[in-house]
Amino acid sequence: MFTHLPHSFLQMNTIFISILIEALPFVLIGVFIAGFIQMFISEQFIARIIPKNKFLAVIVGSVIGVFFPSCECGIVPIVRNLMLKGVPLHAGIAFMLTAPIINPVVVFSTYVAFGSTWEMPILRIVGSLVVAIIVGNAIAYFYKGTGLKDRFLRVEEAVHEETHPHEHHHHHKLSFSQKVWHTLQHAVDEFFSVGKYLVFGALLAAAMQTYIKTSTLSAIGHGPVLSILLMMVLAFLLSLCSEADAFIGASFRSVFSTQSIVAFLVFGPMLDIKNLLMMGSTFKAKFILYIVAGATAVVFLYALLLIFIV
Repeated sequence: MFTHLPHSFLQMNTIFISILIEALPFVLIGVFIAGFIQMFISEQFIARIIPKNKFLAVIVGSVIGVFFPSCECGIVPIVRNLMLKGVPLHAGIAFMLTAPIINPVVVFSTYVAFGSTWEMPILRIVGSLVVAIIVGNAIAYFYKGTGLKDRFLRVEEAVHEETHPHEHHHHHKLSFSQKVWHTLQHAVDEFFSVGKYLVFGALLAAAMQTYIKTSTLSAIGHGPVLSILLMMVLAFLLSLCSEADAFIGASFRSVFSTQSIVAFLVFGPMLDIKNLLMMGSTFKAKFILYIVAGATAVVFLYALLLIFIV
């Protein structure tokens, strides 16, 4: 039936489906966590756990991902809902950058992929924290704006004006079963909201993997600087789920340096094709460029610094 189709197209289709199958469970986890935040976490609770001090808020945002086991496939709706609940922009972005890396599932998969040794998981965790703290504080002290698209700001203002005075009472008035039902409804809405970006991003990533050969790129990556940049480009193009990218990273050990592989493992979960498209649905383009420029620069410098340490 499909024999008349080009082999490269069939290969792209296989990769596309595998990316979707790999990502969908984590997108579902992400939208359910987002729905849980919407219904069970109040603004008062957020205000209690997020420090007023900007620097401390970034630190808290950077480490709280340990308790939210989500990969980058589903992190955007979680961050958006946290911000609409009152989490400041700088803390939300710090959380978004680290959560796909420091959660226990990713740490364990990295540990296993690299021969049950702790060097690579530690370098990966430290790298993500360095990036999140620097970028988060840059946003806190230098970025002037809300970051969110205007339609989300209007929703936030409407919710604040209409329900904030009675929010605590409203949440207690709903029964547990009602909250669960509303959580499910919200998760379904979120899934269809981010799903189209996941599908398009997976298709684009599959095309990149099919028609841009890794061997061609690896031929370019000579020297410490070029190899780091190449692995960052690969991380972006391959758009692997952070739960599984360590095994791909480990396969490059005979070709690339430790520093380059660390750059691959830190940069990919922060910025890849599908994640960038999902961010585009929530954040303003100028703010996304701010995140991309900051994260890219800090990951590169961190990996470069490792040349003198590792």
